[in-house]
Order: sequence, then structure tokens, then C-alpha cells
Amino acid sequence: MTDKVVVLMTCKTAKEAVRIARHLLDKHLIACANLVPQVRSIYHWKGKVADEKECWMLLKSTRELMPALRIEVEKEHSYSVPELIALPIIDGSPNYLNWLNKELASAS
Repeated sequence: MTDKVVVLMTCKTAKEAVRIARHLLDKHLIACANLVPQVRSIYHWKGKVADEKECWMLLKSTRELMPALRIEVEKEHSYSVPELIALPIIDGSPNYLNWLNKELASAS
């Protein structure tokens, strides 16, 4: 098991996702952001079923950085309750994991 995580998040628009990704990269809270520009999300919200187009983000970070990442997302995100789910990276390519370490070292 590594200390790395993949963080799942959605944004209202791709423009917002890019803005947040760049902000998190500037702070070295993530090493990489993958954006899937249009996903369809269907969920309960305020007593109704919402059916929305969103931008899906996959962010690469560490468990240690999650509290700071969460604070920044909550400050920058347009949603009052942004999705922010961290999944563990159990194993991976040593070269890729080393690259993640290098990119995230500045935040520690």
C-alpha cells in the first residue's frame, strides 16, 4: 500500500475544473489532474432528483495532503457541498510513484 490517493471530484463546468486544478497544482497539493469534460450526474439534492452535466476530475495526491486539499477545494469550489472522495493507490509503476513523490514534495 502506498500513501498516494486518487481524489474524485466534480465541478459545474470544465472552466471551473481547470481553475481549481491549476490552483491545486500551484500549491503542490496535487501532482496531476485528469478532467473528463462532460459526465452526467444524477443524484438527490434538496428533496429532488437532480440530473446535471458536470466535469469529472481525477486528482493525484497523498493522504497527508488531503486536509489541506480539502480546505482549498472548499474555498475555491462553487458547490456548497463539493464531492471530494479519496481512494487509495495500492500499488503502481515505481517510476510514476517516484514522479508523484517529486511533484508533491514541495507541499510537505
